[in-house]
Amino acid sequence: MRSLRDLALRPRRWPGALALVLALPLAGCAGDAGRPDPAPPASGPSRSGATAGSVPDVRARLKVGGDTREYLLHRPADGAGGGPRPLVIAFHGRGADAAELREKSRLEKAAGARGMLVAYPEGLDRGWGAGTRATERRPDPDLDVRFTEALVEHLVRAERADPERVYVTGFSNGGSMALRVAAQRPGLVAAAASVSGQLPAGAAGIEPTGRVPVMVVYGADDPVRPLAGWPSPPPDPEEPILPSLSARDSAEAFAAAGGAGEPTTQERRGYDRTVWPLDAAPRSGRAAATVQLLVVHDAGHTWPGSDVTPPRGFGPTSQALDATDTILDFFTTAP
Repeated sequence: MRSLRDLALRPRRWPGALALVLALPLAGCAGDAGRPDPAPPASGPSRSGATAGSVPDVRARLKVGGDTREYLLHRPADGAGGGPRPLVIAFHGRGADAAELREKSRLEKAAGARGMLVAYPEGLDRGWGAGTRATERRPDPDLDVRFTEALVEHLVRAERADPERVYVTGFSNGGSMALRVAAQRPGLVAAAASVSGQLPAGAAGIEPTGRVPVMVVYGADDPVRPLAGWPSPPPDPEEPILPSLSARDSAEAFAAAGGAGEPTTQERRGYDRTVWPLDAAPRSGRAAATVQLLVVHDAGHTWPGSDVTPPRGFGPTSQALDATDTILDFFTTAP
């Protein structure tokens, strides 16, 4: 089997050999070398978000080793035309699913306007192994990292995703998962962003291992996962809640791994932005690579800018910042 380097216009530093994968649409067999059929059958998987003139989303399965996983894929309206396209992998929060994150973030609409593919993978038991500690529900704590690698490899092959422009984001537990992927697989992603998610700490702790532009968006009044972190979270009868670093310490860990300079903080309307420069002298015509922390005022455990009402006890949703556009702008300018 050819390596991903043979399939890319500009090869990226990929981790070792990945598991052989096979994508299948939920309704039946795949066509076009594993590419799910974009036309919905008379009775089959639902295509979320389809409107007149839009490209319907596709639910598909991905077989990775002995496991079969599911994901929701959104293709930009330009179809198969043009060259390789940027790819955004978006991880939902704990207790939620791909459709919930899609509705809350509307990433596919903003990303589609930028010509980006968006894949919303489904977590096992509606959650992600964002830390390195094995649990009863997640005996293999590295399973979701390997799934992410395999999903990226498959989408590079079947959907012409650009391996040089792979981005990860997520909300809450999914935001922590995005940070884990960026920390442990810096050669896999060009940039990462987390909303209401922090790096795991303690026995499940994750340490960044390379230079990656990262953005952490966090509500100042988050009542679910506090801005200051949660070194000793309460017990959970179904699945242990992982201890976490503070939002700032999470950003600083990536800044330190990337050899960043001293941070500067600017007060904006409705939020504060702290920036650590990763590049002393960026290449001509390119934006400087950064690690950023955006602390949103009067915001809870929510996706800023969303029009979806959050669950009771999650706190308010700020409209002072559009997290979706902010994150995608950060991705598209990342060197």
